[in-house]
Amino acid sequence: MELFDVSEFSQRDKKKPLAERVRPRTLKEFFGQEHIVGEGRLLRVLIEKNEIPSMIFWGPSGVGKTTLGWLIGKHVGLPFYPISAVSIGIKEVKDIIQRSKTQRIILFVDEFHRFNKLQQDTFLPHVEHGDIILIGATTENPSFEIISPLLSRMRVITLNPLSREDLVKIIKRAISEDIELKKIPAQIGDDVIEELAILADGDARKALNILEVCYMILKSTKKIPAIIDHDLLQEAHQRKIATYDKKGEMHYDLISAFHKSMRGSDPDAALYWLVRMIEAGEDPLYIARRMVRFASEDVGNADPQALVLTMSATEAFKFIGPPEGYLALAQACIYLSLSEKSNALYTAYNAATRDVRGLPDYPVPLHLRNAPTKLMEELGYGHEYLYPHDYEGAIVKQTYMPGEIEKHRYYYPSDRGLEKKLKEFMDKVNVITGKKIQNR
Repeated sequence: MELFDVSEFSQRDKKKPLAERVRPRTLKEFFGQEHIVGEGRLLRVLIEKNEIPSMIFWGPSGVGKTTLGWLIGKHVGLPFYPISAVSIGIKEVKDIIQRSKTQRIILFVDEFHRFNKLQQDTFLPHVEHGDIILIGATTENPSFEIISPLLSRMRVITLNPLSREDLVKIIKRAISEDIELKKIPAQIGDDVIEELAILADGDARKALNILEVCYMILKSTKKIPAIIDHDLLQEAHQRKIATYDKKGEMHYDLISAFHKSMRGSDPDAALYWLVRMIEAGEDPLYIARRMVRFASEDVGNADPQALVLTMSATEAFKFIGPPEGYLALAQACIYLSLSEKSNALYTAYNAATRDVRGLPDYPVPLHLRNAPTKLMEELGYGHEYLYPHDYEGAIVKQTYMPGEIEKHRYYYPSDRGLEKKLKEFMDKVNVITGKKIQNR
């Protein structure tokens, strides 16, 4: 296990990646996150007053979480211990915390959400007593990933994706200051730097990694003049890799956008989010399961064929697999988007659930009970049950609910699609049976 104090962490090692070599050494060199480190802003004030609390840095990759942690350690002059929850266990963490008995330390934990709930409990007494300043960095929503007792004792600092302007400044600073890049006097125009900033998509590390690859290509090809242009940039970039954690917030955001686009009857938007998830590596069967749910929850009996088609699309994908099978999912996606919508089934199920969970377990009326034995017949089980097929239209006046909730109604069909016909039939049945309907 390798630990660093503040001075060691700042060393410019030519073997390190460019992003490490040009890590800002002062807040003046730190670009972006003005909403927290700008003059008079929260984190800036806390740093200047040396009143550093335990914190959670929440934001996407490459926006400065680790750098800010190190700059804080440098400013307050405390030993800075950067670790990653991916590669270290709680035993090692406890060994580090032991050092806080002789001197207060800053413990920076990258990928903090990787520690499970029990592991996170380890930090609680030390944070509560102020033995350590804990700075956890996470790309995941702290509300979901961090235990409430710990979260209540830490400030959550939200970091945003870097703006294009901030990325341009970071790229230009690297070109002008890094010794290794200066060994190759490459020409790079402002338009290419701007393009690189766009490709980086708010991630400084990504921008610097691509830039470094460009220089490596120039070094290996020994082209003269050494020019970084659009073609070289695209070669270094190769292809845009979607940032996506199947268990993280992006996962839930994209599936939510997908579901809501179908609900809003926008097939183009729904298809876009579908492809976004597929390209990012989402499990196609997870998407299919969501569409099956949608077919009942948001379409329901307005178009019962929606459920049939969605199940068929799921089976088709299982049968032929990717990439051809994606078309079946796309077909279902567009059909669901353009189906008549009704949440009457969803609402009815929830209403019935509330009654079942909130009211007593009323006995089944005698005339509806099964009577497999003579004793049960003698007790009146099934007595006076009217067989609907013996009556005109297979409709007969008869109660099917416990008397206490006889007037409760759960299903209110819409006037859309097939439900319009279901509603007409339901009204016809109620007229013949004289059923009194309680308005919702």
